[in-house]
Amino acid sequence: MVTLSRIYTRTGDGGQTRLGDWSEVAKTDPRVEAYGSVDELNATLGLVLGAAGLEPEVHRVLSLVQHDLFDLGADLCRPIPEGEAEGAVLRVTAGQATRLEREIDRVNGSLEPLRSFVLPGGSPAAGWLHLARTVCRRTERRTWALAARERVNPQVMIYLNRLSDLLFVLARQANDQGKADRLWEPGLGRATPAG
Repeated sequence: MVTLSRIYTRTGDGGQTRLGDWSEVAKTDPRVEAYGSVDELNATLGLVLGAAGLEPEVHRVLSLVQHDLFDLGADLCRPIPEGEAEGAVLRVTAGQATRLEREIDRVNGSLEPLRSFVLPGGSPAAGWLHLARTVCRRTERRTWALAARERVNPQVMIYLNRLSDLLFVLARQANDQGKADRLWEPGLGRATPAG
């Protein structure tokens, strides 16, 4: 269990922070950007969970995802040293992404078939879920940018990829199982007269 006795430490006042292995890096380091984006995603899910119209099962699934995202942040904040023994530190596992895949299949099976790309929005819950999906995609990009420079657990990127898919189908579910989705009409703005 984690115990936090002080909230401020002053150690970051000079633009530096410590990673999970106690090494010091700039707050602008790609690793900090990646796990900071995970934190932002988790906060966005907090807004989703407060939105009206979420089914209890969706609330349960997203609450578990929030715990996963803390696991993911812990994974990202600790560089992977050569020869790290499996299970030595908390790392995201394939099973966590597999659980998301099962949820995606469960939810998607009851949705209206897609006839076009879906515009973000609809119900308030769907709008928040779409926002969370876009934050998740940015988080995934930042994590891939980190992985281009340093070793990263590949399960982190897989998890984020599945999570954005889950958020998409949950947004459709929040729009009356996809019946109230707002669909993209290509070229609509060009065909609509001004004024």
